[in-house]
Amino acid sequence: MKKPLAALILALIGQTAFAFEDFTISDIRVDGLERISAGTVFTYLPLQKGDQLNRARSAEALRALYRTGFFNDVRLDRQGNILVITVRERPAIAKVELIGNKDIKTEELQKGLTNIGLAEGETFDRLNLERVTQELTRQYNNRGKYNVKISPSVTTLDRNRVNVTLTIAEGKAAKIRHLNVVGNTTFTDEEIRDGFELDTTNWLSWYRRDDQYSREKLSGDLEKLRAFYLDRGYVDFDIESTQVSVSPDRRNVYVTANVNEGEVYQVGDVRLTGEFIVDEETLRSLVVINKGETFSRRNLEQSSEYIKRLLGNFGYAFAEVNPLPQVNREKRTVDITLLVEPGKRVYVRRINFEGNSKTVDEVLRREMRQFEGGWFNQAAIDRSKIRLERLGFFKSVEVETPKVAGTDDQVDVNIKVDEQQTGNFQFGVGYSELQGAILSVALSFDNFLGSGNRVGLAVSNNSVFKRFDATYFNPYYTDDGVSRGFNVSYRELDSGQANIASYTSDVGQIGVNYGIPLSEFDRVNFRLAADHTKIEIFPGLTPDEYIPFVLDNRTFNSLRFETSWFRDSRNRFFSPTDGSLMRLTAEVTLPPSEIEYYKISAQYQRYFPLTQKFTLMVNSELNFGDAYGGDKKDLGLPFWENYYSGGVRSVRGFRDNTLGPRLLSGGEPLPVGGAMSVIGNVEFLFPTPFAKGADTIRLGWFLDVGNVYRDIDDFDAGELRYSTGLTMQWRAPVGPIIINLAYPLNDKEGDDVERIQFSFGNQF
Repeated sequence: MKKPLAALILALIGQTAFAFEDFTISDIRVDGLERISAGTVFTYLPLQKGDQLNRARSAEALRALYRTGFFNDVRLDRQGNILVITVRERPAIAKVELIGNKDIKTEELQKGLTNIGLAEGETFDRLNLERVTQELTRQYNNRGKYNVKISPSVTTLDRNRVNVTLTIAEGKAAKIRHLNVVGNTTFTDEEIRDGFELDTTNWLSWYRRDDQYSREKLSGDLEKLRAFYLDRGYVDFDIESTQVSVSPDRRNVYVTANVNEGEVYQVGDVRLTGEFIVDEETLRSLVVINKGETFSRRNLEQSSEYIKRLLGNFGYAFAEVNPLPQVNREKRTVDITLLVEPGKRVYVRRINFEGNSKTVDEVLRREMRQFEGGWFNQAAIDRSKIRLERLGFFKSVEVETPKVAGTDDQVDVNIKVDEQQTGNFQFGVGYSELQGAILSVALSFDNFLGSGNRVGLAVSNNSVFKRFDATYFNPYYTDDGVSRGFNVSYRELDSGQANIASYTSDVGQIGVNYGIPLSEFDRVNFRLAADHTKIEIFPGLTPDEYIPFVLDNRTFNSLRFETSWFRDSRNRFFSPTDGSLMRLTAEVTLPPSEIEYYKISAQYQRYFPLTQKFTLMVNSELNFGDAYGGDKKDLGLPFWENYYSGGVRSVRGFRDNTLGPRLLSGGEPLPVGGAMSVIGNVEFLFPTPFAKGADTIRLGWFLDVGNVYRDIDDFDAGELRYSTGLTMQWRAPVGPIIINLAYPLNDKEGDDVERIQFSFGNQF
C-alpha cells in the first residue's frame, strides 16, 4: 500500500510542476503569508533568481516547503518569468488546555506536550495531536491507569488560530492482585520485598497507594531487589525476566519477577592503587570491606564514598575512587582494587547566597565554615549547611558547588535558602491541663530586621501565673561569636493552682548574659541577675522542717550568678535525628543576697539514627540544690526554688508537678517538690504517615523514669516512677502542640495519674 500512495503523491506533485513550460526565473513572489515571513520561506526554498525551473526543480521546491511543516497547501504558478508561490499556512496554537487530569500535574503534562510540538505559539499539526494522545495514554498506563480516555478537540479562531483542548478521564488505577518473585530459595518473599514501593492491597493502601501499579516504581523495586542480593554476596544474581499482565477489565495487575540467585562470594584481596594524597594507612582505615568477609556492594560503595569525602576535606572536590572488582567464579571470590584518582586540588572562588530577601548576607556568612579563597573542604561545607539550618530562619537550605567555567581548579559555593516567618504576633492561643486557658500577648522577632538578633516582648495571664518578659539577644556581639543579651521580667505565681503546696510568689528580675564559643560545638555562658522575691504562705499549710523559710520577713533580694557549658552537635534545630546535647549548669546566689544557695543541673541527650526513617533518642537529667553559708546553711534549698517532676515534659502519665514529697495544705496533701530530681527518657521516633514535613511533626514511643527527692540523702531507686506510651509533638503555627497517650507502669497509692495529656500554644 505504501508504494501506490507514494506514486500518487509524486504524480500530483508532477502535475503541479508541469502546469507551465520550463523557464528561467526572473523573480520570486510569495502570496498567502500571515505569520511566517518571506525570508523564512526563501531560507528553505532551493530556488533563486536566474535558476531554470523544470519538472524536477518544481517537485524539489514543493517537497522542501512541505517538509517545513508550516503549510497545509503549496502551489507554484507563473506570471511571465516570475515564479509565484501561493501558500496556505497551518494555524497557530493559541491555547492548549488540559481538563480532568489529577494524577499527573498540568505542568508535567505540558512539558511533554511541548517536546512533541503541541504548545502555545507553535504551528498546529493534526499528526502531532495523535502523537500527543498516544503519549499521554502511555504515561497514564505507566502509572497503572489502563482505563484512561483522552478526547482531543480543536476550536478554530480568527486570524488562522486554534485552541486545543484535551479532556482526560483518568479512571481508577489498576490494583496489584499478585506480586510474586519466583526463584528465591534462600530468602523469603517478606525478606526480599521489605522496602518495596509496590505491594498487594493492604490496610494502609488507601493512604500509601502502594497497590497501584507504576512502571517507574517497579523498576525501582527491581533495583532494590538486585541490591538486596548483591549486598549479601550473590554476585551472579540475575533478574531473568519480568512479566506484567493486566486483567481483561483492566482493573487488576499481576506482576511476576523470575530470578536466579546464584552462589555466595567472599572477598579476596583488597588493594589500593593510584595517587595517594594522604598516607595509605589512613585510606585503608576507611575501607569497610575486608578479606574473608561476604562480598557486599554496599560496603564497597561506602568505602569509595568515605575516601572521596576525606579527599574532599583536603581540597580535592572532584576526586574519584573507582572500585575494580575481579570475580573468580571457581573459588567464589571477588578481588577488589580501589583506584584513587584525586584530580586537581580545588579552591573556592566565591560564596553566593540566594533567597535571603530579609536576612542580610552577613548573618549567613558568619555561619560559614568554608571561606572564599580557601581550599575546598567538604566537611566545612556540610557543617556550614547544618549551622544555617539550626538558625531557625529558613524552611530549607540547599548547597551546590558548581565548577567555575573555563577552569579546572575552582568552584563556587551557591547557597539557596527559603526564608520563613521569624516575627510573630500572638494573642490568646494556649491551653494546658495544668494551667487552663493561657491568655497571652507576645511580639517576638527571632531575626529582627534581618540582623539575626532576637527581640521579644511577652505578657501572659492564666490561673497559675501572670508574667511579663522583655528580652534582647545578640548572638554575635563580637565577630568571634561572643553573644550578649538582656532581660527584664516579672512573675506572679499561685502555686495552689499548680498542684503544689499553697503559696504565692512575686518575682521581679533584671539580668545580663554573655556567651563565649570554645569550639565548633562547645560554648560557655555567664549570667548575672538581680531578683526581688516576695513569698506568701496560705493559711492551713502545715510547716515543718521541710519548709523552714517561714519567716516574718518574706521578701528577699538576691544576686544570682549562673554559668553553664553546652556541647550541641545535633543536626537540626527542630526534631533532630543525629548528634547529642550535653549541658552542665551551676547557679549560685552571691553576697549580699539575703538567702544563699546554689543549684546544679546536668543533662545528656543523644539521637541515634537507626535508619533513614527511624531514630532513637535517650535523655537523662539530674538536678540538685542546697543552701550554703550564713546562719541558714542547714535549712536547705528554699522551697520556692524546689524542683518538680511529672507531666507533659518530664515523666509522662503522671499529673504535672505531682511526683515527690507532699505536705498537708488545708488538710490536703500537696506536692512540695525537692532539692533533687532525676529524669530519664527513651524515645523511639518513627515516620508520621500524614505529615509532609519531618521537621515540624513527629511521633514516638517513649519510656520515662524519674522522681523528686527531698535532698540527695533521700534518694531511693525504688521510688522511681516509670511510664510508657505514645507521643505526638507538632510545631504548629499557633505554637508547640504536645499530645501524650501514657500508661504509668508502677504508680503507687496517692499518685495522680493521667492517661491522656496535652498542651498547646506558646507559654511565655
